[in-house]
Amino acid sequence: MKDIHNLVDSHDGISLGEFVKKGEIKSEELLECCIERAEKVNPEINAIAEKLYDSARKATPHEGLFSGVPTFVKDLFAPVAEARMTNGSNALGEARPGMDDNLVSRLRKTGCTFIGTSTSPEFGASYTTESTRFGPTRNPWNTKHSSGGSSGGSAALVAARVVPFAHANDGGGSIRVPASCCGLFGMKPTRGRMPSGPLTGEGWGGFGTAHAISLSVRDSAALMDLTAGMDLGAPYASPSQSMSFLDATKTPVRPLRIALVESMDPWPSSPESLAAVRHAAKLCESLGHEVTQAELPVDLYQFFDQCFDIIGTNTRNYVELLGQMRGKDVSLDELQVHTRIMLREKGNIGAVQYVRAIESMHALGRRFANLMTEYDVILTPTLAKPPVLIGTLDVIDENKSADDLIQHYHSYSPYTCLFNATGQPAMSVPLYWTEQGLPIGAHFSGRFGDEETLFSLAAQLELAQPWFNNRPKVNACS
Repeated sequence: MKDIHNLVDSHDGISLGEFVKKGEIKSEELLECCIERAEKVNPEINAIAEKLYDSARKATPHEGLFSGVPTFVKDLFAPVAEARMTNGSNALGEARPGMDDNLVSRLRKTGCTFIGTSTSPEFGASYTTESTRFGPTRNPWNTKHSSGGSSGGSAALVAARVVPFAHANDGGGSIRVPASCCGLFGMKPTRGRMPSGPLTGEGWGGFGTAHAISLSVRDSAALMDLTAGMDLGAPYASPSQSMSFLDATKTPVRPLRIALVESMDPWPSSPESLAAVRHAAKLCESLGHEVTQAELPVDLYQFFDQCFDIIGTNTRNYVELLGQMRGKDVSLDELQVHTRIMLREKGNIGAVQYVRAIESMHALGRRFANLMTEYDVILTPTLAKPPVLIGTLDVIDENKSADDLIQHYHSYSPYTCLFNATGQPAMSVPLYWTEQGLPIGAHFSGRFGDEETLFSLAAQLELAQPWFNNRPKVNACS
């Protein structure tokens, strides 16, 4: 078992799958190794929503690139046939949909083995994974700090070296924020790139998508190759790529025109975040890319006010639908304070106001598309601050307004949601650690449909400044 632990410590998912296929390790041994690692670290990080060890032991992995590689599925709007689905909320009780989300089904066919579900905040509407249902999920680099949200459970488990990658989804930064907090690679795909059915057509008016958080760039690329593509009846479709995403990681990237945005009003970047984005910019310049200071064509406060119109209305619809499905209305005392505020402040807007918010997002997409005729990539900080202390972003004051929530959340993450609204692909790349040993990601966004350029750039950055062997304080190999 010690030798298998060493392999997991030093290899990504593709390599582990190759070891299984070649018979150098048995899938059963790899499974037990990852379960042992999960049991070791979870008491400290609290990242597992439900353990699926028994069903994993009974499963026969599909033949595929990741055959026998254990992973976790995020417990948020991604049903797994053998699992409970709570969406981070007490309101769902012990609900078990008994079916697979389409992306989950595709993940199975890659050969992955699901050993559990990972924690998320209630309905995914927070940049920290702290729920009444499960309690706070902690950052493996320093357990006093948040692992980010809403895919904080998946990020914490990957950072702690339990598994090489884990499923995640993203409606406003929920892949990239925890990737930044936990020192990992996180790619948000183009709108329409990934399946969302059969239960969901569009999450949050087209903001939502799903993919993974990973240690290596190539695992992320290969997973997208194997799971991408519209599913039956999908409302959106992304442009076809010219090559596989895995091939893109092996393709030398041409010199890129990079727009650098260091900070934006009304929420300036902290000194640590400025240092992180400037470090990334200098690294890009040293690799032959042209980096130019730029501004983004958006009024951030107005943008987020309209985002909350969309999120609040969708949350109202979901809560009422949940009540119909279970045969009993959801009461406010079943919900967390931030959800109650969203329902009160933004859950009852008129149809015209909702349509106006959607049209505003479409107009923003046009403006950004025009900007992308001048640049290949936009570079910003992923977060305006280093990972915050547990409790900092948890909302406990019922009297806060929607404006207060905007300030509360988006002074921390001003950038990520913009690219959910425009539908562009975007990634957080772990290139910087603070003097206190906390990671801060660099955030890159590309043209709509152009993950290839981002994957090529990410692979170049990974080669120039490898992060795979960086070890947090809480990890399964210590």
